[in-house]
Amino acid sequence: MRGVSASQKRMCTLTYLHAVVTGASSGIGAATVRRLIAEGWEVTAVARRADKLAALAKEVGCATFQADITSDDDVAALVAELTARGPVHALVNNAGGAVGWDSIAASSLDQWTDQYAVNVVGTVRVTQALLPALTESGHGDVVIVTSTAGHEPYENGAGYVAAKTAEVAMARTLRLELTGTGVRVMEIAPGMVHTDEFSLNRFGGDQAKADAVYQGIEPLMADDIADAIVWSLTRPHHVNIDQMVVRPREQGGATKLVRR
Repeated sequence: MRGVSASQKRMCTLTYLHAVVTGASSGIGAATVRRLIAEGWEVTAVARRADKLAALAKEVGCATFQADITSDDDVAALVAELTARGPVHALVNNAGGAVGWDSIAASSLDQWTDQYAVNVVGTVRVTQALLPALTESGHGDVVIVTSTAGHEPYENGAGYVAAKTAEVAMARTLRLELTGTGVRVMEIAPGMVHTDEFSLNRFGGDQAKADAVYQGIEPLMADDIADAIVWSLTRPHHVNIDQMVVRPREQGGATKLVRR
């Protein structure tokens, strides 16, 4: 099959590959949807904002489902819709985010709770709900988008660091639990990524503070992480990318950043 890519070879043995991407209305999620569609996958984009989903569907032709991953009812409705349509081969757990920039002494407990509910419990909720379908597909993949914050703490971000550390532990545990089932579990841990909303949400809509995060450095972009996700998904299915840490060149670690 000269000149045929690995993903195209897989398409010869499967009618199609169907991925579900959460947090797909913007940023890394939307970029992942675009790349998967370009690779020939069927994609269901999941997010809370119907208008953003509709715009993405118009752009790339993905299916959409409006859902909040912190809601049991929303996730149950999502699974019912997906299983009625056919197999699900991949789940990209991308929904999450950071809120607040304070010391532990001054931080909001509500913000800690909200970040844990989305990044950790939300990821577990969707993964639990879709694992039967992923296993049954015979070609199941779970991708969990964590953060380098889950590997290295830093000041003023402890709520997010704690949530992402828990998500990293969940990914590693799930990998152990699913070894031998035929379902792969892959963690992608981005460093500094410039998206339209991540830092803006963290700083409560303060655009100047959000912009300052990326000044003097060439950060990663959403498509860089989408590239890593899709590359991991398109390896031969006996290959498991356990963990991939992706940082911009000038970010040596959580406390090492060289600005121009």
